[in-house]
Amino acid sequence: METLYTAIAHASGGGRDGHVLSEDNRIDLDTRPPREMGGSGEGTNPEQLFAAAYAACFLSAMHGVGKRMGVDTKESQVSASVGIGRVSDVAYGIAVELDIYAPNVPLEQRQQLVDAAHQVCPYSNATRGNVEVTLTLVN
Repeated sequence: METLYTAIAHASGGGRDGHVLSEDNRIDLDTRPPREMGGSGEGTNPEQLFAAAYAACFLSAMHGVGKRMGVDTKESQVSASVGIGRVSDVAYGIAVELDIYAPNVPLEQRQQLVDAAHQVCPYSNATRGNVEVTLTLVN
């Protein structure tokens, strides 16, 4: 892979109960475990950050693929749900669901667009074979 850009972020404190800071200071957030995992829920958490990043990246992939397909993706939206759970007594895993809204893409081309975007998106490529990713077209 030829690297085009490298993002750098630092975690300090207690990890999930700490702070994250990007090297350019654009991300400067307290992290807290969600209430569902025994935390205060007062800060963001890694799953929220991953969900936001995956949704944005997948939508960008849809725009790129849509341009090549000659379809209008301007009003499209992607919502990512990232779940975390135990996969064993000592390990955790995540699962992702992407809800994809592409109102201006002809119905018969939506699935083709989504499937192609899933092949192009760097997050999809990073998770493939490691994380269950469900793609759902919504109206």
